[in-house]
Amino acid sequence: MNRIFGGPVLAIIFKLAVASIAVGIVLAILGIRPIDLWRDFLATAANIWSMGFEAIEWSMQYLVLGAIVVVPIFIVVRLWTMMTEREKKD
Repeated sequence: MNRIFGGPVLAIIFKLAVASIAVGIVLAILGIRPIDLWRDFLATAANIWSMGFEAIEWSMQYLVLGAIVVVPIFIVVRLWTMMTEREKKD
């Protein structure tokens, strides 16, 4: 389980909670409320349902655009973590 999450589960949950609080503070400063995000999410889901394949194409563009940034960062962070763990064992 530790390999999947990159550490102890409770520690990861704590880190996610702290990150969530930080993001929540930033969103509150920007005037974004949770209900607004939920409405936007529901509206997006409704648009996908109503627009069919056009909406899937629209979302895939953003998925690929985001993945171009997110996936390499994730890989670098995981490799860095694995290298530092290996150095600690030696």
